[in-house]
Amino acid sequence: MGEAYIVAAARTAGGKRGGKLKDWHPVDMGAEVINALLDRSKADPNLVEDVICGCVSQVGQQAINVARNAVMASRLPEHVPGTSVDRQCGSSQQSLHFAAQAVMSGSMDAVIAMGIESMTRVPMGASAALPAQNGMGTYMSPHLQAKYPNIQFSQFMGAEMMATKYGLNKDQLDHYGYESHKKAIAATQGGRFKDEIVALEIKAEDGSTSKHTADEGIRFDVSLEGIKGVKLLREGGAITAATSSQICDGASGVLVVNEKGLKALGFKPLARIHHMTVIGGDPVIMLEAPLPATKRALEKAGMKIDDIDLFEVNEAFASVPVAWLQQTHANPERLNVNGGAIALGHPLGASGTKLMTTLLYALKDRGKKWGLQTMCEGGGLANVTIVERL
Repeated sequence: MGEAYIVAAARTAGGKRGGKLKDWHPVDMGAEVINALLDRSKADPNLVEDVICGCVSQVGQQAINVARNAVMASRLPEHVPGTSVDRQCGSSQQSLHFAAQAVMSGSMDAVIAMGIESMTRVPMGASAALPAQNGMGTYMSPHLQAKYPNIQFSQFMGAEMMATKYGLNKDQLDHYGYESHKKAIAATQGGRFKDEIVALEIKAEDGSTSKHTADEGIRFDVSLEGIKGVKLLREGGAITAATSSQICDGASGVLVVNEKGLKALGFKPLARIHHMTVIGGDPVIMLEAPLPATKRALEKAGMKIDDIDLFEVNEAFASVPVAWLQQTHANPERLNVNGGAIALGHPLGASGTKLMTTLLYALKDRGKKWGLQTMCEGGGLANVTIVERL
């Protein structure tokens, strides 16, 4: 089996719902990321053999194979194909796994893995809600309902169930949310995101233009008291909007190659993909799968938790990374060192390669070697990717 290398990584700065990226069509955001990957790797566009794009809400402006549409809107030639992946929040992390598997097998030498999600233009849940509203039914089939009677699959309830199961209280989660913003503020003000972000042009109502280069969701005036004052999502629960990921618009991607692709590029890789895992777990608590997935990934890779220098665990809700820390006994100083989705936003299908981009640049910035990324996903799923910075 061959190796898989990441030679370029890029992401847009996150946009709030109805914020600075509201006028960007998701296909065009994706095309800008593709173009940035070509620029950063100095790759001949003809070397790219496929584009695999994660997207959760594949309806409306993200319908009809958003991957192929992004290819056609980019500088890639028409002969480059594209396919779209839905593994819920892990969609573009799975895109990375598929791309790595393609080049490791030798069936392809250079593949772009990416993600696109405009949660402003295509609201969360639209792919299920719109068909239901138009008489096309629900994904809850009779057999599925028989297996899970009277169950409403809900990530919000899953987050609360995580807090209850692992004995996490609101105070702990509020402190975690506060720290996410503090780390994101420090990273932004320290210029740590500068090299990973693709600047998108924003046009104001008066016709003036500017570049969107900073994640819009960060609360630079954050205070612990303010976070503690946010209303609970459910009476008697522990989760609030301040300890949940932010709705976000964005796109991200990485260029993955094998040894042959490296030689064709003549370009030094950022990292080598060392291990990939994906598992399924309880679809009701739903968000717990990163815990056993991390354990399995480390065992299969022959590594221990302390071997990993930096971790990216998606902050869908604060209860997920806090429970993950509790159960893995990982060093909290190595987790989400530049903040996470609570501060930076979670553009659903784009978050996988977004987190990988941030992880790779954080490893480089700190002179570290090993990184591990995981995230919870709808349906009780989780991907884990372990990379070695080169």
